[in-house]
Amino acid sequence: MSILVDKNTRLLVQGITGNEGLFHTAQMAAYSNIIVGGVTPGKGGEWVLDGKIPVFDSVKTAKEATDANASIIFVPARFAPDAMFEAADAGIPLIVCITEGVVIHDMMRVRNYLDQKGARLIGPNCPGLLTPGEAKVGIIPGNIAIPGNVGVVSRSGTLTYEVLYAMKNLGMGASTCVGIGGDPVNGTNFTDVLEMFEHDPKTEKVIMIGEIGGNEEERAAEFIRAKMTKPVASFIAGQTAPPGKRMGHAGAIIEGGAGTAADKVKALEAAGVKVAKHPEEIPTLLR
Repeated sequence: MSILVDKNTRLLVQGITGNEGLFHTAQMAAYSNIIVGGVTPGKGGEWVLDGKIPVFDSVKTAKEATDANASIIFVPARFAPDAMFEAADAGIPLIVCITEGVVIHDMMRVRNYLDQKGARLIGPNCPGLLTPGEAKVGIIPGNIAIPGNVGVVSRSGTLTYEVLYAMKNLGMGASTCVGIGGDPVNGTNFTDVLEMFEHDPKTEKVIMIGEIGGNEEERAAEFIRAKMTKPVASFIAGQTAPPGKRMGHAGAIIEGGAGTAADKVKALEAAGVKVAKHPEEIPTLLR
């Protein structure tokens, strides 16, 4: 079982003819046969990957021709908001935006619009999703994870890879891995994904990888305490970060004493979550 993406996903790639889009399209297509088309304005009628995937001028046209139910965005930051708007207008229910550097003000407008349209956004500035053995939607390496019953949700792409590989080495598999991204304004947060995992009958345990900045981990801790019946293990990155200095993601900054790693660890432990001191310890905590 999985959440959000599986072998029945019908995926469009927005920005498919760009260098990043084409490279990762090849990687995703090699992992699973879920890509039904791509979108690049002005390139409609062309084909990529040796004639295997058609290219359309718009998401609307692509959806009408392919019955796509998901879209992934590989376009420059200045074009990403319009790409998300276009996907929502076309009726795509799941939109994944890999692009980093999207302006916060633009993301506030996008989030409000997508909420009105009822579209689910993963990202921006995220690695996407991976349901091992079924679907790869994004840039998470497919060979670092095996199918299993552990749900993974993370703000950090690199730490996600480390934890998935550590799980694999212990023979532990993932149901779905969701990289929500580290920007201050994104489409899907920890609580959203934790709720999906709680209702997924084949996900038996959950790993949550957080980081300094904001209060999403504290909100997640409250949800875990009040609503979750499945065991959760966690790691919080940035425990040595100095106050006022951004570390990696745009949202990873401690301001006014809020958003510290210590506060997040305290909240999670109070909710019954086992918190690792190092990311490679997480799989052991769940065994």
